[in-house]
Amino acid sequence: MTAPEGQQSKGQPGSTEAALFALCPRCGAKGLFKGLTEFSDKCSSCDLDYTQFNVGDGPAAFLTLVIGALVATLAVLVELKFEPPFWVHAVLWIPITSAAVIWGLRASKAWLLGAEFRRDAAQGKLKDD
Repeated sequence: MTAPEGQQSKGQPGSTEAALFALCPRCGAKGLFKGLTEFSDKCSSCDLDYTQFNVGDGPAAFLTLVIGALVATLAVLVELKFEPPFWVHAVLWIPITSAAVIWGLRASKAWLLGAEFRRDAAQGKLKDD
């Protein structure tokens, strides 16, 4: 696949690498996020405007379902096998869930932004526009 017109493909990180390490999809520089899960406005190295991409809430909805199902299953298994007091569940599952959601959101949002960049995604238009 070729890079979109006007965008060079040399030096671009792979999808997985860019998602895991929050790298700019154009130049591979770090700094895709300015907060835990909020994108920076632009790349500090190549000035790629991140505001042009619309990742949406898909990653959040998907992660809520997947991580919720995994944590609930693990919590039930721990309860059935070890029967710990309630506070053990709170101390165990709250940090695990929080870390999984934050890390998962960062990785999935970075991956989707990179996919939009590589495919030169744009707002849909009707034929008459």
